[in-house]
Amino acid sequence: MAKKGIFFILSAPSGSGKTTLCKRAVEEIEGLKHSVSYTTRMPRPRERDKIDYYFISEKEFQKKIKKGEFIEWAKVHNNYYGTSIKIIKENIDKGIDLILDIDVQGAEQLKKQLKDRDAIFIFILPPSLGTLRTRLKERASDSEGEILKRMIDADKELSFYDKYDYILVNRDLDDATHRLKSIIIAERLKTRRFIFPSDFF
Repeated sequence: MAKKGIFFILSAPSGSGKTTLCKRAVEEIEGLKHSVSYTTRMPRPRERDKIDYYFISEKEFQKKIKKGEFIEWAKVHNNYYGTSIKIIKENIDKGIDLILDIDVQGAEQLKKQLKDRDAIFIFILPPSLGTLRTRLKERASDSEGEILKRMIDADKELSFYDKYDYILVNRDLDDATHRLKSIIIAERLKTRRFIFPSDFF
């Protein structure tokens, strides 16, 4: 039974845990790969180049935009983020499912680009804005001014939740991981995704 790979696109306000959830899903689900994005921001503690992101300069990023190398890109929190068309093509036609953690701007672009593909959009919510602020502070990688900006952006991003296929509230990381895995497994088993050979039945 042959199939094309599925896109699982996760969006969330910064600090909601989408990157951690993506990593956990990849570790626990066979045949699922994290699509590593490009960014112009500086690495946070423990982040590794080519593993968490491809960290490049703004000049390099602009060159890639001009060459049409991104399937989507956006400027978020004063930094650029983009998804490589090459990485997408290398995996999806081989039947490998990809999970992408991108902002709402990028998700809107992908929704237009992937209209003929299997793309599932999942919005991650924090339990409350108060919890989100606490998580951003505990991350200890942003200044108070940056945290304030992210909170303002979060309020805008939350208005996009109804454009997604699924809503997942991240109250507890283990429970949220279980729910995300359930979505992925259920989507994989949908009848329309399978192509049977003519002599199968």
